[in-house]
Amino acid sequence: MKNILSTHKLGDMTAAYLRDEAGHVELTLYPTHMSSEVCFEKSGGVDSLVQTYVEGDAAGYGFANGHTFRNSESTTSLSYVDQMVVTDKGVTTITTTLKDCRNLYYHHILSYSDGDGAVTVRTICENKGTTAFTLDMLSSFSIGMLTPFEPDEATNCMKYHRLRSRWSAEGRVESGYIEDLQLDPTWSRHGVSVEKFGQIGSMPVRKFFPFAAIEDVKHQVTYAVQLACGSSWQIELYRRDENLCVSGGIADFDFGHWCKHLSVGESFETPLAYLTVVEGDLDCACDRLTKMHVVSQLFRDNGNKLPVVFNEFCTTWGNPSEDKIKEICERLKGRDFDYFVIDAGWYADKETGWNGNMGDWEVSGELFPGGLGKTVQIIKDAGFKPGIWFELEVVGKLAKVFAEKNHLLKRNGNLICAGERYFFDMRDEWVVDYLSAKVIDFLKFYGFEYIKIDYNESIGLGCDGAESLGQGLYENILATKRFFKKIHDSIPGIVIELCSSGGHRLEPSFLNCTDMASFSDAHEQVEIPVIAANVHRVMRPEKSQIWSVIRQEDSLKRICYSLCNTFLGVLCISGDVLKLSDEQWKFIERGIEFYRSIDSLIKDGVSYIYGTKQLSFRALSGWQGVVRKSLDGESAYVVIHGFEANQHIELPLDKTYTIEKIYESNKHDYRIEDNKLYVDTGEEYEAMALLLKDSRI
Repeated sequence: MKNILSTHKLGDMTAAYLRDEAGHVELTLYPTHMSSEVCFEKSGGVDSLVQTYVEGDAAGYGFANGHTFRNSESTTSLSYVDQMVVTDKGVTTITTTLKDCRNLYYHHILSYSDGDGAVTVRTICENKGTTAFTLDMLSSFSIGMLTPFEPDEATNCMKYHRLRSRWSAEGRVESGYIEDLQLDPTWSRHGVSVEKFGQIGSMPVRKFFPFAAIEDVKHQVTYAVQLACGSSWQIELYRRDENLCVSGGIADFDFGHWCKHLSVGESFETPLAYLTVVEGDLDCACDRLTKMHVVSQLFRDNGNKLPVVFNEFCTTWGNPSEDKIKEICERLKGRDFDYFVIDAGWYADKETGWNGNMGDWEVSGELFPGGLGKTVQIIKDAGFKPGIWFELEVVGKLAKVFAEKNHLLKRNGNLICAGERYFFDMRDEWVVDYLSAKVIDFLKFYGFEYIKIDYNESIGLGCDGAESLGQGLYENILATKRFFKKIHDSIPGIVIELCSSGGHRLEPSFLNCTDMASFSDAHEQVEIPVIAANVHRVMRPEKSQIWSVIRQEDSLKRICYSLCNTFLGVLCISGDVLKLSDEQWKFIERGIEFYRSIDSLIKDGVSYIYGTKQLSFRALSGWQGVVRKSLDGESAYVVIHGFEANQHIELPLDKTYTIEKIYESNKHDYRIEDNKLYVDTGEEYEAMALLLKDSRI
């Protein structure tokens, strides 16, 4: 029998805590204005808001062993202790405490800040007993009773959404009905159904984003969660009875070789999770989650605009030099760029190249005969802020520092190697001191105002140095983020760009400690606009750096296509800038001007993505349209890409706008009628962008 323990109105959401006679406690969420439709009398047991497994306990029943640790003996033995609600300075914190007979206390902490569209959840396990225990699983969050609107005899109609990812194809939406995953209950409600997915290693977005959503199609309500975990993680969709449940956190021992030893008096806190529910679709739910991410004040204080970045990688292809940078700066001088970034290769050895000696970080005398300081001054004299590339967590086999093997990560006593890369143990004070000198002191000495931090291989399952490989990995990633913070603290105002072969680290904990991130490594591929739109669902566009690589042979149509891509985030240009004609430059400058005009909308807007569902990013069909509206609805901009010729496009606007500004290479006929924008494309791979204003203003 379920009883209501408490309900809490959190903005337009309500958090309901349900309790049964055994003291188990469940958490569910729903839109507050739909409270009258909630059916707490649905049958099915209470599913604990804390999911845990203590080594040696019995696994859950229903053929769960080996598939999931959910609802193990460790979880079902938990009972309610108390619940505390504290509101201070606009923040409401609900702490629900459970315990077992061994005096393991679990504190489930839900926080809500006034005005937010989501809550944060974390779990702390505290050993108040007299014996040490080992956790093999501990959830950051668990939400049950999805969805609470239908009586038992009704047919549920629920869909799942998750975001797949691979190199240069980030953020592909995978959607289906929960029945497709065999998550409908069994005839006797005995067998457990579970879909467990995640990622193993130090690239948290290598296969999936740490994200999931459940959509109640009938009631048009969407639940969504995003984990802030930069190491191995998991999310589980679970069903045993009428109610679907979703939980997640660090990848457990079975999945990611994680366990944590808790001595008497010791505690462990999980990574943070963001949860939301909204009467709306996937894009609405995602917008609420991404607005929880930390913004960079560098581009907001004193009305600062989002930057225009030039990166020379697709100009020199890893072969920067004093002469080349001087020539580029002379060509760019007077143009509307903010940062000039020197990418990989500045430390290259004439014998060994630049991939094998990473870790020494010594400026190449052959490439920079006048010293790097001279080149930095050239950049500054041209009117740009200098930036530089590092892959600071890795070591090449040909580097001198490779001899310091005691400071490199090992697994089962063996050095971890991926491709040609070995890895520093970022927990090691020697490493922190070494990198402080090689990176932070270097940045200060030369006056760099921007650092691009790349990361191009994965540690894999984990590393030595903790009670499990997974915990070793988790600790190492935490140490990496502490070093990022040290850079910020040591050099106020420096911009940190997050990169990991493009977008392999696009999760909240890494995004929150950096200023912007490389959205992908697609560079100059035609699928860039699809990827750039996809990642709107998991990160704020103002932190998504999108490249526009311009080639000498590019037509104005192709340049327009490339520049329009960047309007979905932060503009970065590279390519054949030394060889472009005046006509090409004038058209690029028009694109930069358009980008400047939509600055406030990129920072504070809501994105709606329309168009043809793509079977393959490598063979695009149809079209895509992204409408990003201001929060007050008074303005919007639209970015349209036609992948095939002669596309008839119709985009909903919800109100009548007037067209203020257009960026296009060919003239098109536009009309806004019945609160919709109509446009027909002409040739294939054609793009355009429009700035709109409410016609009543």
